[in-house]
Amino acid sequence: MKVDGVPFRTIWCDDDGVTVRIIDQTRLPHAFETTALSSVESAAHAISAMLVRGAPLIGATAAYGMALAMYDDSSDANLKDAHETLLATRPTAVNLRWALDAMTTLLSPLPPDERQAAAYARAAVICDEDAAICESIGDNGLPIIRALYETKNDTVNILTHCNAGWLAAVDWGTALAPIYKAHDAGVPVHVWVDETRPRNQGAALTAWELGRHGVPHTVIVDNAGGHLMQHGRVDMAITGTDRTSANGDVCNKIGTYLKALAAHDNAVPFYVALPSPTIDWTLMSGEDIPIEERNGEEVAVIAGKDSAGKVSAVQLTPDGSPVGNPAFDVTPARLVIGLITERGVCAASTDGLAGLFPEHARAA
Repeated sequence: MKVDGVPFRTIWCDDDGVTVRIIDQTRLPHAFETTALSSVESAAHAISAMLVRGAPLIGATAAYGMALAMYDDSSDANLKDAHETLLATRPTAVNLRWALDAMTTLLSPLPPDERQAAAYARAAVICDEDAAICESIGDNGLPIIRALYETKNDTVNILTHCNAGWLAAVDWGTALAPIYKAHDAGVPVHVWVDETRPRNQGAALTAWELGRHGVPHTVIVDNAGGHLMQHGRVDMAITGTDRTSANGDVCNKIGTYLKALAAHDNAVPFYVALPSPTIDWTLMSGEDIPIEERNGEEVAVIAGKDSAGKVSAVQLTPDGSPVGNPAFDVTPARLVIGLITERGVCAASTDGLAGLFPEHARAA
């Protein structure tokens, strides 16, 4: 995707062939800055502190974290330590484990002196594959939006939650990929952007990237979605997911479940866009997905730009008030009208996923 006319991915290898660069998403939307990752520890910090976030990008960063570890020390012991260090950063997004297992499976049989080159090559392939998968998700979701436009012959209003655009992946994104495809194809779309408290990934990230791409959008508070649906101002809802169980239950940013309930009550089609590495074939129910509990400071403190243009943080809550911060919730498959994947659109069910991914369904 482009930032002020310049094409960017969210992660790439620097010209030295070793250093990894990322867009620091904690600085958006008020500053666009990139930062270097030069060790497995810096990659782990980028994931845990959410300089990078979104299930696909977390996986890609973890893959490059393993490569950085092999550049430093390609021994068996360090391979094991790097896997453990990176796996501990975020518990919910299954792409993290998927990428780390893929890297370990590749590297373990190799002699240590071959691991560095192999790790960097595999990390690059993971990134290229993610970009291609996300573009295919966009292609498969475009007909849904086009059909809505042809039915109403007017702008299609789409509600989304959190950020599942190119900032959450290597490129294109998941939930936003069909929207970008529709916009680029001349289908008139407008996006209702949930602010997505507490970290405001919608207001800060989704709105920023939609604006950079020229997609019409409006930022709304999280609690406005039900009202808009009641009044016929939402034609469809689409979100991403950090982990989807084999029965079609979807785990996504906290607040997604409430949007799905409102959509169901108002007959608004609720879709989820996901790349296949986000499906956890080992879990048959979303009830078994671990929910990350993050630091309460993310709720109590918010950063913003004042009238002088200075970015600063302020505390919202009273001193001494305890704060809970579950980062995700699970939307039952019964509330999801369809899963948009790189292989097509299917029902949110065991049979639906099995139809698109029979090789995994047999293993499950």
